[in-house]
Amino acid sequence: MDKTVAIQGVQGSFHHIVSQNYFADTIGVLPCSTFDAVVDNLKNGLADIGIMALENSIAGSIIPNYALIDGNELNIVGEYFLDVQQHLMVLNGQCIDDIMEVHSHPMALLQCKEFFKKYPHIKLIEDKDTAEVAQRIHQKQIKGIGAIASSLAATIYDLQILASNIQTIKHNETRFVVVQTKDSLPNAIKNKASLKFSLNHKRGSLAAMLNVMSDCKLNLTKIQSLPVIQTPWKYAFFVDVTFESLEHYLKAKSIMDIMAEEFKVLGVYKNAKL
Repeated sequence: MDKTVAIQGVQGSFHHIVSQNYFADTIGVLPCSTFDAVVDNLKNGLADIGIMALENSIAGSIIPNYALIDGNELNIVGEYFLDVQQHLMVLNGQCIDDIMEVHSHPMALLQCKEFFKKYPHIKLIEDKDTAEVAQRIHQKQIKGIGAIASSLAATIYDLQILASNIQTIKHNETRFVVVQTKDSLPNAIKNKASLKFSLNHKRGSLAAMLNVMSDCKLNLTKIQSLPVIQTPWKYAFFVDVTFESLEHYLKAKSIMDIMAEEFKVLGVYKNAKL
Protein backbone atom coordinates (compact mmCIF):
# COMPACT_ATOMS: atom_id res chain seq x y z
CA MET A 1 0.00 0.00 0.00
CA ASP A 2 1.75 3.12 -1.22
CA LYS A 3 -0.79 5.68 -0.01
CA THR A 4 -2.69 6.37 3.21
CA VAL A 5 -6.13 7.91 3.57
CA ALA A 6 -7.15 9.77 6.76
CA ILE A 7 -10.75 9.20 7.87
CA GLN A 8 -12.87 10.49 10.73
CA GLY A 9 -13.84 7.56 12.92
CA VAL A 10 -12.57 4.03 13.51
CA GLN A 11 -12.81 0.98 11.28
CA GLY A 12 -16.44 0.21 10.55
CA SER A 13 -17.40 3.89 10.35
CA PHE A 14 -19.14 5.25 7.27
CA HIS A 15 -15.93 7.09 6.33
CA HIS A 16 -14.15 3.72 6.44
CA ILE A 17 -16.78 2.22 4.12
CA VAL A 18 -16.27 5.08 1.67
CA SER A 19 -12.50 4.59 1.74
CA GLN A 20 -12.98 0.91 0.86
CA ASN A 21 -15.50 1.58 -1.89
CA TYR A 22 -13.74 4.56 -3.46
CA PHE A 23 -10.26 3.03 -3.46
CA ALA A 24 -11.34 -0.63 -3.83
CA ASP A 25 -9.69 -1.48 -0.50
CA THR A 26 -6.20 -0.90 -1.94
CA ILE A 27 -5.13 1.89 0.40
CA GLY A 28 -3.97 2.17 4.00
CA VAL A 29 -6.38 3.79 6.47
CA LEU A 30 -5.47 6.25 9.24
CA PRO A 31 -8.41 6.60 11.71
CA CYS A 32 -8.80 10.08 13.25
CA SER A 33 -10.99 11.16 16.14
CA THR A 34 -12.03 14.49 14.52
CA PHE A 35 -12.13 16.18 11.15
CA ASP A 36 -9.51 18.63 12.42
CA ALA A 37 -7.21 15.65 12.98
CA VAL A 38 -7.88 14.48 9.40
CA VAL A 39 -6.70 17.87 8.13
CA ASP A 40 -3.68 17.93 10.46
CA ASN A 41 -2.54 14.51 9.26
CA LEU A 42 -2.85 15.64 5.66
CA LYS A 43 -0.84 18.78 6.27
CA ASN A 44 1.92 17.07 8.25
CA GLY A 45 2.31 14.33 5.64
CA LEU A 46 1.10 11.36 7.70
CA ALA A 47 -1.71 10.88 5.18
CA ASP A 48 -1.78 11.44 1.42
CA ILE A 49 -5.56 11.72 1.06
CA GLY A 50 -8.49 12.61 3.32
CA ILE A 51 -12.18 11.74 3.22
CA MET A 52 -14.70 14.16 4.71
CA ALA A 53 -18.51 14.08 4.84
CA LEU A 54 -19.84 17.31 3.38
CA GLU A 55 -23.62 17.00 3.25
CA ASN A 56 -26.49 14.68 4.04
CA SER A 57 -29.74 14.32 2.11
CA ILE A 58 -31.73 14.72 5.35
CA ALA A 59 -29.62 16.95 7.62
CA GLY A 60 -28.11 19.21 4.93
CA SER A 61 -24.62 20.71 4.84
CA ILE A 62 -21.89 19.95 7.37
CA ILE A 63 -20.83 23.60 7.62
CA PRO A 64 -17.59 23.22 9.64
CA ASN A 65 -16.11 20.96 6.97
CA TYR A 66 -16.58 23.60 4.28
CA ALA A 67 -14.57 25.97 6.46
CA LEU A 68 -11.88 23.33 7.11
CA ILE A 69 -11.39 22.63 3.40
CA ASP A 70 -11.32 26.33 2.52
CA GLY A 71 -9.22 27.53 5.44
CA ASN A 72 -6.55 24.86 5.04
CA GLU A 73 -6.18 25.24 1.27
CA LEU A 74 -7.26 21.65 0.55
CA ASN A 75 -8.24 20.52 -2.95
CA ILE A 76 -11.35 18.44 -3.61
CA VAL A 77 -10.26 15.73 -6.06
CA GLY A 78 -13.27 13.42 -5.94
CA GLU A 79 -16.64 12.66 -4.33
CA TYR A 80 -18.67 9.64 -3.27
CA PHE A 81 -22.36 9.25 -2.38
CA LEU A 82 -23.07 6.60 0.26
CA ASP A 83 -26.50 5.15 1.03
CA VAL A 84 -26.39 5.26 4.85
CA GLN A 85 -28.18 2.35 6.52
CA GLN A 86 -28.36 2.29 10.33
CA HIS A 87 -28.52 -0.96 12.33
CA LEU A 88 -29.06 -1.73 16.02
CA MET A 89 -26.34 -4.07 17.30
CA VAL A 90 -25.42 -5.69 20.62
CA LEU A 91 -23.23 -8.39 22.10
CA ASN A 92 -24.31 -11.84 20.94
CA GLY A 93 -26.99 -13.67 22.88
CA GLN A 94 -29.12 -10.68 23.88
CA CYS A 95 -32.62 -9.64 22.85
CA ILE A 96 -34.23 -6.20 22.61
CA ASP A 97 -35.69 -6.50 26.13
CA ASP A 98 -32.16 -6.86 27.56
CA ILE A 99 -31.08 -3.49 26.18
CA MET A 100 -31.41 -0.56 28.59
CA GLU A 101 -29.38 2.04 26.67
CA VAL A 102 -28.37 2.72 23.07
CA HIS A 103 -25.35 4.94 22.43
CA SER A 104 -24.50 6.55 19.07
CA HIS A 105 -23.69 9.75 17.23
CA PRO A 106 -26.45 12.39 17.71
CA MET A 107 -27.31 12.33 13.99
CA ALA A 108 -27.75 8.55 14.00
CA LEU A 109 -30.00 8.75 17.07
CA LEU A 110 -32.08 11.46 15.41
CA GLN A 111 -32.39 9.44 12.20
CA CYS A 112 -33.68 6.42 14.17
CA LYS A 113 -35.90 8.24 16.68
CA GLU A 114 -39.17 6.75 15.40
CA PHE A 115 -37.92 3.18 15.76
CA PHE A 116 -37.19 3.60 19.46
CA LYS A 117 -40.67 4.93 20.25
CA LYS A 118 -41.68 1.27 20.23
CA TYR A 119 -39.18 0.59 23.03
CA PRO A 120 -39.72 3.24 25.74
CA HIS A 121 -37.52 1.30 28.20
CA ILE A 122 -34.43 2.10 26.11
CA LYS A 123 -32.58 5.32 26.94
CA LEU A 124 -30.85 7.04 23.98
CA ILE A 125 -27.45 8.50 24.81
CA GLU A 126 -25.35 10.68 22.50
CA ASP A 127 -21.79 9.60 21.74
CA LYS A 128 -19.09 10.90 19.38
CA ASP A 129 -19.04 8.14 16.76
CA THR A 130 -21.21 5.25 15.60
CA ALA A 131 -18.54 2.62 15.00
CA GLU A 132 -16.54 3.61 18.07
CA VAL A 133 -19.47 2.62 20.30
CA ALA A 134 -19.58 -0.78 18.57
CA GLN A 135 -15.83 -1.13 19.11
CA ARG A 136 -16.17 -0.26 22.82
CA ILE A 137 -18.99 -2.76 23.37
CA HIS A 138 -16.84 -5.48 21.80
CA GLN A 139 -13.61 -4.60 23.60
CA LYS A 140 -15.20 -4.29 27.05
CA GLN A 141 -17.85 -6.98 26.43
CA ILE A 142 -20.60 -4.61 27.62
CA LYS A 143 -24.06 -6.11 28.03
CA GLY A 144 -27.30 -4.16 28.18
CA ILE A 145 -26.04 -1.43 25.82
CA GLY A 146 -26.59 -1.28 22.07
CA ALA A 147 -24.97 0.67 19.26
CA ILE A 148 -26.37 2.17 16.07
CA ALA A 149 -23.81 1.68 13.33
CA SER A 150 -23.06 0.12 9.95
CA SER A 151 -23.28 -3.57 9.13
CA LEU A 152 -19.51 -3.47 8.56
CA ALA A 153 -19.06 -2.39 12.20
CA ALA A 154 -21.14 -5.37 13.33
CA THR A 155 -18.93 -7.71 11.29
CA ILE A 156 -15.62 -6.18 12.45
CA TYR A 157 -16.58 -6.12 16.14
CA ASP A 158 -18.51 -9.41 16.16
CA LEU A 159 -21.84 -7.93 17.24
CA GLN A 160 -25.33 -9.26 16.64
CA ILE A 161 -27.71 -7.06 14.62
CA LEU A 162 -31.06 -6.97 16.41
CA ALA A 163 -32.77 -4.73 13.83
CA SER A 164 -31.68 -3.64 10.36
CA ASN A 165 -32.32 -0.39 8.49
CA ILE A 166 -33.93 1.32 11.46
CA GLN A 167 -33.62 4.88 10.14
CA THR A 168 -36.98 6.63 9.74
CA ILE A 169 -36.31 7.82 6.18
CA LYS A 170 -35.11 4.78 4.28
CA HIS A 171 -33.30 6.64 1.48
CA ASN A 172 -30.58 8.48 3.38
CA GLU A 173 -27.52 9.54 1.39
CA THR A 174 -24.37 11.30 2.54
CA ARG A 175 -21.99 13.01 0.13
CA PHE A 176 -18.31 12.59 0.95
CA VAL A 177 -15.43 14.43 -0.70
CA VAL A 178 -11.90 13.21 -1.27
CA VAL A 179 -9.34 15.91 -0.46
CA GLN A 180 -5.61 16.40 -0.93
CA THR A 181 -3.12 19.18 -0.30
CA LYS A 182 -2.53 19.37 -4.08
CA ASP A 183 -4.69 19.17 -7.19
CA SER A 184 -5.66 15.90 -8.85
CA LEU A 185 -3.93 14.48 -11.90
CA PRO A 186 -4.36 16.73 -14.97
CA ASN A 187 -5.58 13.90 -17.20
CA ALA A 188 -8.36 12.79 -14.83
CA ILE A 189 -12.01 13.10 -15.89
CA LYS A 190 -13.28 16.48 -14.73
CA ASN A 191 -16.91 17.51 -15.13
CA LYS A 192 -17.75 19.03 -11.74
CA ALA A 193 -16.28 21.96 -9.81
CA SER A 194 -16.56 23.31 -6.27
CA LEU A 195 -16.11 27.09 -6.13
CA LYS A 196 -16.08 29.83 -3.51
CA PHE A 197 -16.73 33.51 -4.14
CA SER A 198 -17.72 36.66 -2.29
CA LEU A 199 -19.53 39.66 -3.76
CA ASN A 200 -20.19 43.27 -2.90
CA HIS A 201 -23.65 44.23 -1.66
CA LYS A 202 -24.60 45.74 -4.99
CA ARG A 203 -28.14 44.83 -6.05
CA GLY A 204 -28.24 41.89 -8.43
CA SER A 205 -24.61 40.84 -7.94
CA LEU A 206 -25.50 37.23 -7.02
CA ALA A 207 -28.08 37.03 -9.81
CA ALA A 208 -25.41 38.20 -12.29
CA MET A 209 -23.05 35.40 -11.17
CA LEU A 210 -25.81 32.82 -11.52
CA ASN A 211 -26.58 34.12 -15.00
CA VAL A 212 -22.95 33.65 -16.02
CA MET A 213 -23.14 30.02 -14.93
CA SER A 214 -26.32 29.51 -16.93
CA ASP A 215 -25.05 31.34 -20.02
CA CYS A 216 -21.87 29.21 -19.99
CA LYS A 217 -23.94 26.02 -19.74
CA LEU A 218 -22.99 25.15 -16.16
CA ASN A 219 -25.55 23.35 -14.01
CA LEU A 220 -25.70 24.64 -10.43
CA THR A 221 -26.18 21.62 -8.13
CA LYS A 222 -25.46 23.22 -4.75
CA ILE A 223 -25.20 26.67 -3.19
CA GLN A 224 -24.25 27.34 0.44
CA SER A 225 -23.48 30.64 2.15
CA LEU A 226 -21.04 31.02 5.05
CA PRO A 227 -20.23 34.16 7.05
CA VAL A 228 -16.95 35.91 6.30
CA ILE A 229 -15.57 35.88 9.84
CA GLN A 230 -13.49 39.04 9.50
CA THR A 231 -16.41 41.12 8.17
CA PRO A 232 -19.75 41.01 10.05
CA TRP A 233 -22.82 40.48 7.83
CA LYS A 234 -20.74 39.63 4.79
CA TYR A 235 -21.07 36.18 3.26
CA ALA A 236 -19.10 33.90 0.96
CA PHE A 237 -20.90 31.53 -1.37
CA PHE A 238 -19.81 27.94 -1.92
CA VAL A 239 -21.24 26.43 -5.09
CA ASP A 240 -21.01 23.13 -6.95
CA VAL A 241 -21.47 23.13 -10.72
CA THR A 242 -21.44 20.37 -13.30
CA PHE A 243 -20.61 20.77 -16.98
CA GLU A 244 -20.33 18.73 -20.16
CA SER A 245 -17.40 20.66 -21.57
CA LEU A 246 -14.28 21.76 -19.69
CA GLU A 247 -14.12 24.68 -22.14
CA HIS A 248 -17.51 25.94 -20.87
CA TYR A 249 -16.29 25.75 -17.28
CA LEU A 250 -13.05 27.60 -18.02
CA LYS A 251 -14.96 30.37 -19.80
CA ALA A 252 -17.35 30.78 -16.84
CA LYS A 253 -14.45 30.68 -14.38
CA SER A 254 -12.61 33.51 -16.14
CA ILE A 255 -15.71 35.74 -16.13
CA MET A 256 -16.69 34.94 -12.52
CA ASP A 257 -13.13 35.62 -11.36
CA ILE A 258 -13.43 39.17 -12.73
CA MET A 259 -16.92 39.77 -11.28
CA ALA A 260 -16.26 38.53 -7.75
CA GLU A 261 -14.48 40.38 -4.97
CA GLU A 262 -12.83 37.08 -4.11
CA PHE A 263 -12.91 33.92 -6.25
CA LYS A 264 -11.41 30.53 -5.43
CA VAL A 265 -11.51 27.05 -6.96
CA LEU A 266 -11.81 24.39 -4.25
CA GLY A 267 -11.56 21.55 -6.74
CA VAL A 268 -12.37 20.23 -10.22
CA TYR A 269 -13.15 16.52 -10.35
CA LYS A 270 -15.41 13.78 -11.65
CA ASN A 271 -19.15 14.00 -10.93
CA ALA A 272 -20.01 10.83 -8.98
CA LYS A 273 -23.70 11.06 -9.89
CA LEU A 274 -23.10 10.32 -13.57
